[in-house]
Amino acid sequence: MYLNVLHAYAPVYIPANKGNKSCMYSFVLAIIYSFEMGCLMGLSLVLKKNSIGAIGIGAMIVFIAMVLVVGIAASVIIQTANDLSITSMETGSQTTDEVSAGLRIMDIEGLQDDRKLGGTWYNNSIHNLTLSVTTRAGSPEIDLSQIILEISNSDTKSVLSYNSGEPEFVDGVSSSGVFGCQDGGVNIFDQGTTTFGIIVLEDSDSSCDADSPVINKGDVVMICINASACFNGLETRTNVWGTILPEGGSLVPYSFRIPGLGSDTVFDLY
Repeated sequence: MYLNVLHAYAPVYIPANKGNKSCMYSFVLAIIYSFEMGCLMGLSLVLKKNSIGAIGIGAMIVFIAMVLVVGIAASVIIQTANDLSITSMETGSQTTDEVSAGLRIMDIEGLQDDRKLGGTWYNNSIHNLTLSVTTRAGSPEIDLSQIILEISNSDTKSVLSYNSGEPEFVDGVSSSGVFGCQDGGVNIFDQGTTTFGIIVLEDSDSSCDADSPVINKGDVVMICINASACFNGLETRTNVWGTILPEGGSLVPYSFRIPGLGSDTVFDLY
C-alpha cells in the first residue's frame, strides 16, 4: 500500500524489495513533496488571479483616462467651432454692411459766375457745387451730419462736414432755383472752407431735418459746397476729385474735370 501511495504522489522510483523503514521514509518524503507541489500550484493560481485583476483595473483606468481626454478635446473643438461660427457671422454681417451701406452720387452740378475774392476777381470759374446723393440699394439710413467729404483740385484739399449753424439746411428748392436757396436769409452756398449745407429734394417720410439730416430709401438731397472758399473757384480744365465717407458703409469716390466754360451758367459735371 505504501508503495502504491508513493508511486501515486511522487515521481520517484523506489524498489519494492526495500525494508519497511525505508518504505516509511520514502512515503514521508512523498507526502512532503506532494504538499510542496500543491502549495506551489495554489500560489501560482493566486498569482494568476491577482495578475488578471491588476490588468483589468489598469485597463479600466486607461479607458477612463481616454474617455476624459476625448471629452475634453470634443469640448474644446465644439467651443472653437462655435467661436468661429459667431466670428464668421459677424464678419459676414459687417462685410454686407460695407458693401451695401453707403451713399450713391447721382449728379454733380456747378455754377459759373464772376466773383471778387480778397480784392481779386476770379472770372469764368465754377464757384458753387452741388452733389446730389441718395442711399444705395439695401443700405440702412445714413446720417449726413456724420459724413466726411473730401474735395481737391490737385493743388488744395479741403475736408468738409455738415454745418451745425446757418446756413445749413433748406427743405426744398426755392423759386429762385437751387443756387438761390437761402437759410435764414443767407444763401445756402455761403459756406466756409470746412463746412457744407444741404438742400432736400425728396424726403417722403420727413426723416431729414436740420437737426437730424438722416436719409433712407428713396430720399435725395444736394450737398452744397462753396468752391470759392475752398479754391477761389475752379477754372477750366481743372481736375477735381474727392471722396464721401459715411459713418457706416464703404467710401464713395468721385472725380470730374471742369469743361470749357462758355456763356452757360450751370454745368453738369458728373
